[in-house]
Amino acid sequence: MSTSKGSLPPRRPAGPQQTGRGQPVKAAPGKQGKKKAKKRGFAARLGKMLLIILLVAILAVLGYVGFLYYKFEQGGFGVDQPVQDSQLASSKPLTMLLLGTDNRPKHPSNLTDVIMVAALNPKTHSATIVSLPRDTYVELSGYKKTKINAFYPRFKSKEKNSGILAEDEMKTMMSKYLDIDVDYVTVLDFQGFRDIVDEFDGVDVNISADMCYTDSVDGTDINLKKGPAKLDGDEALDYVRYRKSNCSPRTQASDDFDRNKRQNEVLNGLVGQMQSLGGVLKIGKVFDAVGDNMQSDIENAQIKSLISTYWKISKENIEFVPVTGTWRSPYVYINDKELEAAKKSLQDRIAGVSSAASESTAP
Repeated sequence: MSTSKGSLPPRRPAGPQQTGRGQPVKAAPGKQGKKKAKKRGFAARLGKMLLIILLVAILAVLGYVGFLYYKFEQGGFGVDQPVQDSQLASSKPLTMLLLGTDNRPKHPSNLTDVIMVAALNPKTHSATIVSLPRDTYVELSGYKKTKINAFYPRFKSKEKNSGILAEDEMKTMMSKYLDIDVDYVTVLDFQGFRDIVDEFDGVDVNISADMCYTDSVDGTDINLKKGPAKLDGDEALDYVRYRKSNCSPRTQASDDFDRNKRQNEVLNGLVGQMQSLGGVLKIGKVFDAVGDNMQSDIENAQIKSLISTYWKISKENIEFVPVTGTWRSPYVYINDKELEAAKKSLQDRIAGVSSAASESTAP
């Protein structure tokens, strides 16, 4: 085979650029021309590098969103039922009941240590979260007078005979107690809480006092020191659960009201971490981790709408309303004024108006 290039003209030799008359173009005196060329080359490389990083970031986010949608479409989360557009989180306010159960491998239980109700409004892009002490004494028409954390296990024990899910019973009861309609319920056990914190590489808190408590029966070993700290899943669970000390020397005891404050502190910290870039890329793993430790009646389509509507909610737009009262063993008797204020905060959030509590309560 011939290697001749035929009629193609020969390439010009490398060197100074030629003018129309074949004369080389003179470079500027000194090294100025070389410096300019070097600067242009570096700027070009930097621009390409930034463009590549931007494209990778966009693809990562798109890949993340695609991953979530794939998981939802596969039925990995939520309920596989359609939702009318007018009922989506992007179109109307929603309310949710969050129950945290004292369920551990060495201590199976359906007692609810965490009872929170959230109201979210898409127009104001804001939320109110009311937390109730687990020992709250509830006196409600049609229900037995007892602690609020005893209702869920009671409903669980009657599911087979009543044919009504305990989660649905809790929504009905809490709707009546707080004078609102509760749309959804999510139940998360202790292991699920640990997994969430660990997947986000811990949570930052400011421990107000030393905390020490041990229990060889269920494996509890709380040993936290006063001051700023980053807690892993086990430590964060110890932090929100701590009530009393049996160590020597004993550490300061903690009541349900302090526990609710610490729950809100941890929740607020996790909101910030979930919204960071690192949190965005880890959220899929979080869902996988809590899959066996969480149950919810939220539809897949509603989960998508919740994520797209509230993913970037500002922490300043989340109002925490812990309800307190008076401890007289074995109950907490709720302060009636605080309970009425909490009800109004939820109702105002649903209606999209500012409440007195939201103006005076810092997240």
